[in-house]
Amino acid sequence: MESSMPNLSRRELLLLFGSAAAETLLGCGRDPSAAEKLRRASTLDATALAAGLPACVVRPEQTEGPYFVDEKLNRSDIRIDPSDNGTKAGVPLRLEFHVSHVTAGSCAALSGAMVDIWHCDALGVYSDVRDAGFDTRGRKFLRGYQLTNGRGAAEFLTIYPGWYEGRAVHIHFKIRIDPAASRAREFTSQLYFDESITEQVHKQAPYNSKGRRTTANDADFIFRRGGKQLIPTLTKDSQGYTAKFDIGIQIS
Repeated sequence: MESSMPNLSRRELLLLFGSAAAETLLGCGRDPSAAEKLRRASTLDATALAAGLPACVVRPEQTEGPYFVDEKLNRSDIRIDPSDNGTKAGVPLRLEFHVSHVTAGSCAALSGAMVDIWHCDALGVYSDVRDAGFDTRGRKFLRGYQLTNGRGAAEFLTIYPGWYEGRAVHIHFKIRIDPAASRAREFTSQLYFDESITEQVHKQAPYNSKGRRTTANDADFIFRRGGKQLIPTLTKDSQGYTAKFDIGIQIS
């Protein structure tokens, strides 16, 4: 039987499997003990990740959407609306990005990158925009950015998103490399959520006042363009959820 694995370059293998595992794969045809070496390399990669080293997982870009506003709100708790100091109701979500940069098969934490996020509230409403169903111009809830630290980490406190017609539950994010430059390089995409967790959250107030959502992940045409690679790891805690998301940005 022929292998269904596409022909991948050395760089693509490095990105897909990590350096140790990829180097072993590249030597499989020459070394009969390659399978054992691959197992050991995978264990080493897992150990490195557990030690807090960057995980170079290159993710797909997705559309910015119509509701991006470059507010430049430097804050980690984006639940608060600075226009009236109100706090958006919803299940707390602590979101942790871990950003690394990928160059010529190497990987390192990316510090000083600007991670911007924005999303709708529990009832499907965005701030500071006018839409057919709402006008929230001047409001600033659920928007903000953080700069990555020396470990490539940026953390936010927000709420689990609600839903609106035609879209799966999601959070938009934009990463700007060298944000002080006149033309900073940007990576824009979206985060999605496990369907079973969304079902549990949306049974609670205030989400349940909107009724049952109409678009699951697989029914969202944007999700179908790589969304399975954009689902963060969620863990439940005493207050809500923590989501962790590793992303590698390719820099030529």
